[in-house]
Amino acid sequence: MKYFTLSEFVDSMVARRYGIDNTPSAGVIANIEALVSCVLDPAREAYGAPVRINSGYRCSRLNAAVGGSARSQHLRGEAADLNTGSLQGNKRLYELLRNLPHDQLIWERGNDKGPAWVHVSYKRNGDNRGEELRL
Repeated sequence: MKYFTLSEFVDSMVARRYGIDNTPSAGVIANIEALVSCVLDPAREAYGAPVRINSGYRCSRLNAAVGGSARSQHLRGEAADLNTGSLQGNKRLYELLRNLPHDQLIWERGNDKGPAWVHVSYKRNGDNRGEELRL
């Protein structure tokens, strides 16, 4: 993990507010490490500037507190919501991620200038669908 840390994946303002322990298991940590090494670090390298994780791993209690899907890949440490600090930067990051292995790549909200944030997921075990969505 060259550009990202485990603490970035587990840190959550909501978890702190509600006293939720968001400590990942060893299997979840392995999924996070795969996501970072196969997708996030290469994307950050190509982007050439910092990329922030808005949301990474979420234990089931935290996922419920933020209104996440019961099937969210965040629950398994397979997903991250990313932000560069601008719509244009997020659009560029989205385009870079399209060329990297991924299970899902989602243009989240925003407008034609760029997404408000980018969701990307990667499965360490199993087939990655390469699905691209715009929500």
